[in-house]
Amino acid sequence: MMRVLLTGSAGFVGRHLHAALDARGDDVTAVDIVNGPDALDLFRFNSAPYDLAIHCAAIVGGRASIDGSPLGVATNLALDSWYMRWLARTKTPRAVYFSSSAAYPVALQQPGDIHRLVESDIDYAQPGRPDATYGLAKLTGEQLCQYAAAEGTRMTVLRPFSGYGEDQDEAYPFPAFIRRAKQRQDPFEVWGDGKSTRDWIHIDDLVGATLTAVDQEVTGPVNLGWGRATSFDELAGYVTHQAGYTATIKHLASAPQGVHHRVCDPSRMLDFFQPKVTLEEGIRRALSA
Repeated sequence: MMRVLLTGSAGFVGRHLHAALDARGDDVTAVDIVNGPDALDLFRFNSAPYDLAIHCAAIVGGRASIDGSPLGVATNLALDSWYMRWLARTKTPRAVYFSSSAAYPVALQQPGDIHRLVESDIDYAQPGRPDATYGLAKLTGEQLCQYAAAEGTRMTVLRPFSGYGEDQDEAYPFPAFIRRAKQRQDPFEVWGDGKSTRDWIHIDDLVGATLTAVDQEVTGPVNLGWGRATSFDELAGYVTHQAGYTATIKHLASAPQGVHHRVCDPSRMLDFFQPKVTLEEGIRRALSA
């Protein structure tokens, strides 16, 4: 049994991690501003010892929030920098930092041939422009991890791609698509031109990969994804087909779309974890929830 600090415990990733850690028998201190103290205050003033810290606390909220509230999202810079200072002050031996695929250079995610993003595509000396202030904060957090590691904390740095699941907030694309399919909407709205692609990983696999990385003491950045490119038009087709109907797609050209292609090379993850929940299975689960 480990004593674990888990921040952002009420969020999508945090609550699934909390359940998994409880099932393992770990002693979890869960922190989330929605139902308790602010993680920022804990990092500034608390010095309690833990065997492991997992930092999920962040401001994000989907594409509309990333594009529409850049200063709010930039609050993550403060959260992450104080997290690293807290790790160094408390000499926490092991820690997880959730970075993001948004940290990758947008220049590698443009229309044309799909470039499967590999961990070395981020060069900390010349990293390239990440995706908005959210990606900038995550890129900065990754660089700060090196300083926490130098102070003695073994850092597991994870770059999840498009995480999804049955209980995700509808500010994100996957649950919004599921809601439209359950309502049998026709036309079926898709933001942007529908051709941009994402790499979807179910929350069960995201949590499984995280805990396996901790158990095996994996360090450095690791992509979490399948390496499967799925366009938003294709996703709309999958969810409507499994819902039992066919819909006309209505593209909303003025809606936020983000980068064109965001797909990973999962080779490093596959060295220690094999994902199990296919996108088709994830859709079935969400439609039946």
